[in-house]
Amino acid sequence: MRKFLLPVAFAALLFQSSCVTTDREVGTSNNADQLFTPKPEAARSRMTSRTVLRTVQAQHAFSDPRAKDNFVLLLQGTKVAEANARFLIISAQGDTLRNEVMPATALIDERAMQEDPQAGSVRAKEIAILQGMNKFFAEDKFTAPAIPKKTTSAPEGADPEGWQAVREDNRAVGFDYVDASGREKRIAFAKKLNKAVVVAE
Repeated sequence: MRKFLLPVAFAALLFQSSCVTTDREVGTSNNADQLFTPKPEAARSRMTSRTVLRTVQAQHAFSDPRAKDNFVLLLQGTKVAEANARFLIISAQGDTLRNEVMPATALIDERAMQEDPQAGSVRAKEIAILQGMNKFFAEDKFTAPAIPKKTTSAPEGADPEGWQAVREDNRAVGFDYVDASGREKRIAFAKKLNKAVVVAE
């Protein structure tokens, strides 16, 4: 008799534990009275040109020496090699100071690619783009003051009014990066104008 009762008791214990689990799941479910059914494949979210594949962030003094701004680089698209890179600077107060889009291929270090015998492959481009993202906010990309005092005139491509406002500010911080055209530029925050401006290109 004992041999028969032991399996029955064990089965009852298993049944109770499964009921407890089910009760817990129902308690946290949004539709406790309905059976879960997965969404049809056509209704599931799909990758688009706005899908974020990767995000790189850094905090650095820029618009206010007392509070660091958030520098963000988003890789958006369906494939790394064909994606866009969205560069954002968001102040500590949540204001967007910069919102610029460039092809992800602008992040590739061409000199490094020339040394790679497989540089033309899609995989090599993807790796180079991801490496470029990692280095985008490197500390040596930031310069203070943004414009050296010995510089007396705005270079070609700079915003003259913004350049002058930044030059007068010894605490202005410059950030260097490569834009969509593949040219390196420096931006800084002009306090007088309350905006980020190009001071060198």
